[in-house]
Amino acid sequence: MYVHVLIRASLGFVGLCLVAFVQQSASGSRTTQDVDECAEAIDNCSIDAICQNTLKSYKCICKSGYKGDGKHCEDVDECATDYNGGCVHECINIPGNYRCTCYDGFRLAHDGHNCLDVDECSEGNGGCQQICVNMMGSYECRCREGFLLSDNQHTCIQRPKETCAVNNGGCDSTCHDSVTGVRCSCPVGFTLQPDRKTCKDIDECRLNNGGCDHVCRNTVGSFECSCKKGYKLLTNERTCQDIDECSFDRACDHFCVNSAGSFQCLCHKGYVLYGLAHCGDIDECSINRGGCKYGCINTLGSYECTCPPGYKLHWNRKDCIELVKCPPGLVAPKATLTCSKMGKKESCSLTCASKAHYLAGTSHHKPSEHILSCGIPILRGKSCIGSVCVPTLLFLSVETLAPPVKQTASFKIKNAKCHLHPKLTGRTEDRGRTLGPGLNCLVTFVNLKCDSSKKAKGRRARNPSNKEVTRITLELEAEVKPGDTTGSCNLSCLRQRMEKQVKTYIKALKKSINQERFLIRVAGLEYEVAQKLPQAAPPQENCGPGWERDSGRCVRCLPGSYYHGEQERCVQCPPGTFQEKEGQLACDLCPGSDGHGPVGARNISSCAGQCSTGYFSNDGFKPCQPCPQGTYQPDLGRTLCFPCGGGLSTKREGASSFHDCEVKVQCSPGHYYNTSVHRCIRCPVGTYQTEFRQNYCISCPGNTTTDFDGATSVSQCKNRQCGGEMGEFMGYIESPNYPGNYPANVECIWNINPPSKRKILIVVPEIFLPSEDECGDVLVMRKNWSATSITTYETCQTYERPIAFTARSRRLWINFKSNEANSARGFQIPYVTYDEDYEQLVEDIVRDGRLYASENHQEILKDKKLIKTLFDVLAHPNNYFKYTTRESNEMLPRSFIRLISSKVSAFLRPYK
Repeated sequence: MYVHVLIRASLGFVGLCLVAFVQQSASGSRTTQDVDECAEAIDNCSIDAICQNTLKSYKCICKSGYKGDGKHCEDVDECATDYNGGCVHECINIPGNYRCTCYDGFRLAHDGHNCLDVDECSEGNGGCQQICVNMMGSYECRCREGFLLSDNQHTCIQRPKETCAVNNGGCDSTCHDSVTGVRCSCPVGFTLQPDRKTCKDIDECRLNNGGCDHVCRNTVGSFECSCKKGYKLLTNERTCQDIDECSFDRACDHFCVNSAGSFQCLCHKGYVLYGLAHCGDIDECSINRGGCKYGCINTLGSYECTCPPGYKLHWNRKDCIELVKCPPGLVAPKATLTCSKMGKKESCSLTCASKAHYLAGTSHHKPSEHILSCGIPILRGKSCIGSVCVPTLLFLSVETLAPPVKQTASFKIKNAKCHLHPKLTGRTEDRGRTLGPGLNCLVTFVNLKCDSSKKAKGRRARNPSNKEVTRITLELEAEVKPGDTTGSCNLSCLRQRMEKQVKTYIKALKKSINQERFLIRVAGLEYEVAQKLPQAAPPQENCGPGWERDSGRCVRCLPGSYYHGEQERCVQCPPGTFQEKEGQLACDLCPGSDGHGPVGARNISSCAGQCSTGYFSNDGFKPCQPCPQGTYQPDLGRTLCFPCGGGLSTKREGASSFHDCEVKVQCSPGHYYNTSVHRCIRCPVGTYQTEFRQNYCISCPGNTTTDFDGATSVSQCKNRQCGGEMGEFMGYIESPNYPGNYPANVECIWNINPPSKRKILIVVPEIFLPSEDECGDVLVMRKNWSATSITTYETCQTYERPIAFTARSRRLWINFKSNEANSARGFQIPYVTYDEDYEQLVEDIVRDGRLYASENHQEILKDKKLIKTLFDVLAHPNNYFKYTTRESNEMLPRSFIRLISSKVSAFLRPYK
């Protein structure tokens, strides 16, 4: 067997050799092992592919510029790539390749990709008659001075001499004839363009914000500065100044705090803010009954806890403790009045064991007035347990079920003054026969007021000279105890005896004061009520009890201190005592005091040793014990803990909040946990709850209520009363609860009835009504209630752009209605009535679009102070002279003054 190697060149494969192996048999015949499909054209390669023979087979490869598997090839679009095939201008795809072309005015560079500018002016001057100017990708024909380019843009024709008389010389604005031709100029705010004809607006805001403090807005030929909300533009029309909203009338009910660009309303203690500006009394009794153990009475700005008969308020003013009876021979901790007589001399003494309140020099106008109170008056009021309130007598002892004996006595001392000074040493007190059994345990309250004043001169005065007249007023309350009744003397008899005894003591008291034999015992020291000051204490050195000299003037002893009679100065309260008031003669003992605590305590809460939250004791002071499981206590110094209710327990002892009670469901804001049914209940209308997991809802403040149940914030409490002040000359109408959102389903009606021969002008600074409400909330102003009467104004949308208009009728009936769908801020709309002789002038002003075109003019119509000033002049023209030219220039922008001045001048001098 022989093997021959045949090498031949195959078409399309230059330089490649195809090797075929042929086997020769013994007989001499040959057998072919491989067929060249490419040469035989029996392959199935694409026409855009190259066939490559292989051993016993072949393969197809797509030509350059094509892609595919060789059997199917498609053209590659090189122009579709991100780099545009590398072409600078245009790329044109062709089968298997691409080519670059250039825009008109350019030619292709030698690299076949870049484009070069064609200089058309280099060949035949670009076809231009005079001047050819080459430009990138183009060229432009121009003419020499005195010629202008014809319509074909190539030839030049001689320019005729320009004059302003013909087409304004071609100038946009001002044209001036000169020797060299016309000269164009532009007004202020415009700049002349290179063609020397056209004027272009200058954008002043691009340079240094136009000099504006806040916002610069370019206008045609000018610009305008404006300010951010809460600021106003000064008359220099550049500077912005904070608006002091607190200087406006009715800005806030209580306190107003101005800040940069805004303000905040605050309320007195015991009040809460609603409607952004209004203050309403907090009903503390609706918040877990004010924390009171028994009853709670809400008052304006505060509240009071009450106790049942036989109990009195604990020092914490919330718990109730049993009243201590007056044992035989002992003095109860209140007032004691004792009088005795020796010969013709009568002496009385008033002892204040506690609850003493002294006030000297009650005001600047009454420096010689002295008031001393001992004990606590018996007050008539209501006791509330839950929602049930009944009349009761407060602060009554356990035996006192009858009203006290009250006696008021008043008498004068001529040619004398009231003075209270420490008892002189060495002066002995005569002890004589005591008048009766005394009022030791029966006097509950004594109020002694002494006021000295000059007797005024007059025709009827018997003595022409001014002399001192001292008036002493005594208020006394004594208990009538039903337990003291006998078979021979019932309650009425007992009361008559008490009244007689009180009168006897008052007579003795009057004599003792006239004889200067009246002593007051406070804090272990004795004071005399004298008609004249003793020589040993000149007025310039001693300010009197309750006062001390500071920098040459008399000042009261501050809270946390008391007047020390022996040292004749103010001294800080010692540890274990406190004093809440000024000018007092003693400090009150802290409950359960052991002599420890801070010096100069100003209130009972400063006393040391109070039980902390979650703890309690018999007196509210240490030692304390934790609240048992199933109870909690959120306050300090309490004598009890509150039950969770409904059989609920707490995780541990010492719980300090209802949050610690293991409720069965967690209530969200707007709900409260009902311990009876153990589920969350929506807060009723008129109440709200802002917190999670509470067992109560808070009553809305003041006279406000909510639109629906389930309120989650005090902001949902709204006053439903229609607002405004209706005057003959000026006034305003206001949506309920303004500036807060108005309530749902409310209707207001106002009537403006001006005096004879006067018209109505109304300014709507802004109005907020929900546009998505499909006109469910509407404000309408008509002649009367009839829907067919003349309508002046009607809207159901929000407009922050102000508008002024005159009424189309002499009287106005104004109606505002809201539905239950949505709510908004509403409106406050002022009005003024003016003399009908000025109707033409007023109409001319309010209908001029320039009044509203400028943002600064719009802000004038929103400025409450400026509107009030303008209305004041419009209602009473003579008031114009109250505002000098200088003042008006400082209040109003120059553009506004120019607008109004031109209208007034035209009105007053129509033929000039």
